[in-house]
Amino acid sequence: MTTTGQSPAAPLIGEYRDVLLDRFGQVVWDSGVRSNTIVTDCRRLLCGFLHSGSTTTQGITGLQVGKGQDSWDRSPGAPPALPGQIELADPNPFTVAADGLQIDYLAGTEISPEPTNQLQIVATLGPGQPPWPDTHHTDGTLREFGLVGNLDGKTVLIDYVIHPAIPRDPLSTLKRTIRLVL
Repeated sequence: MTTTGQSPAAPLIGEYRDVLLDRFGQVVWDSGVRSNTIVTDCRRLLCGFLHSGSTTTQGITGLQVGKGQDSWDRSPGAPPALPGQIELADPNPFTVAADGLQIDYLAGTEISPEPTNQLQIVATLGPGQPPWPDTHHTDGTLREFGLVGNLDGKTVLIDYVIHPAIPRDPLSTLKRTIRLVL
């Protein structure tokens, strides 16, 4: 196989930023921009799009958030998110469906009406979202999230993040912005 002087493909890159607002809309916490892990199933999902065969593939179908593990709050802390992750640690995550997400193409930092190799996904978890406590969650603390898609009828992770605990007041709002460079 010959090459045409092209650069090797850049790695898939993900980052996120969380902003927690109190009931009055005032910022009470900002995570700053942090890296996330693009997982193996993201590449399988991309191949599903390219293979015009029998796979039924849907891109981003939602954002799952979970409580993770309480032990992640103690030393030595949370484990790193690994590319082989296939689901959240929380067996009962809350899902924000795709129609509850704002998904845009980006050209640099600007929203683009045309397709690019960058996506920005914004999820706003308002008061009462997720609706915890419930039978599986003692409070509204969040420690993990992942974008999900659909490959052959199965929900698959696109990216995955384990983050410091975010204790949620039932009246607070979490604005999560995720950027992917593909």
